Amino acid sequence: MLLNMLRAIFVLAVVAVAMNFAETYFQNWNVFEVLLIFIGISLFVIGVDILVAHKSLLAISGLFFGLLVGMVIAYGVGLIFDLLVDAYREPLSGYFNVGVTELTQLASTVKILLGAICCYLAVSFILQTKDDVRFVIPYVEFAKQRKGQRTLILDTSVIIDGRIVDILQTWGPDAPVSIPRFVLAELQGIADSGDKLKRKRGRRGLDVVNKLQTLEKIELEFQDVRLSSEEAAEPVDQRLVTLAQKINGRIVTNDYNLNKMAQIRGIDVININDLANALKPVFLPGESMQVKIIKPGEESGQGIGYLDDGTMVVVESAADRIGETVRVGVTSVLQTSAGRMVFGRHEGSSLSDRQRRKPNMDS
Repeated sequence: MLLNMLRAIFVLAVVAVAMNFAETYFQNWNVFEVLLIFIGISLFVIGVDILVAHKSLLAISGLFFGLLVGMVIAYGVGLIFDLLVDAYREPLSGYFNVGVTELTQLASTVKILLGAICCYLAVSFILQTKDDVRFVIPYVEFAKQRKGQRTLILDTSVIIDGRIVDILQTWGPDAPVSIPRFVLAELQGIADSGDKLKRKRGRRGLDVVNKLQTLEKIELEFQDVRLSSEEAAEPVDQRLVTLAQKINGRIVTNDYNLNKMAQIRGIDVININDLANALKPVFLPGESMQVKIIKPGEESGQGIGYLDDGTMVVVESAADRIGETVRVGVTSVLQTSAGRMVFGRHEGSSLSDRQRRKPNMDS
């Protein structure tokens, strides 16, 4: 609505200028002809504005900066060119077989050409190296100011995982939570897959998005990203990193490769797996716990149980306690790439009991 009002005001301003021109400079012309010409110009400008739908502040700032640098360079080259023409005026007049006046006009034409070349090369260089220019002149790029923390950008893997719902419900961050449209499109593509497992994962991800919309503690937004044709052809992970750089956001993921790639690009990452491991209770040797023995272990006499957070507990002398909840004394803790493992001993068994069992099992 506001944009349409601006366009209407622009047309009225052009009509006012056309009336002034018609009364002052085009008295021999028909007033309606002058109005039609100027209205046509205004409509052409508005049409170009409508056709160029995807506008970038970074591109406009690069264009302006490139023109400024090009004009400065052209001005310096023009001064040097004038000195050269003044120093070699007579030889140049004889070489081109022209008079002084014609030589001056030719020099002005060459200066205009040099100015156009300098401006073109400067603008082209700035637009092609815009990612490097921000390090040389950090104030060229405009950063969007946000209240509170930086935006949390969810990727596909963390949405399908589902734990993000409970985390955000408990956390209640004061930063916006963003789901890019291309992530939703990837979820939809997985949900429509011919593979049964992928289809199930995709539908679960869409259900998680619906649950996130019902959370009152978070500000959920669906990010409409304007990417260049080269960026739009990149994989989803690469587009997530590009988006995080543009809006100065943080990526929430449990994808190992995306985690490493974002860290290389200097993007802050919140890894759900690392967060879950950090929240697991810490057990020291000598402490006691209760665990239900689920199945026998790989070694003789061992029983396997699991804590509520999924941590595996290997219990010695508990193979005959399957299905029972026993008290375990922690002997050691092992951290592996797959997670944390706790080793312990059933506190109800003594050394003599274990020694008696061993001959029986050997026999």
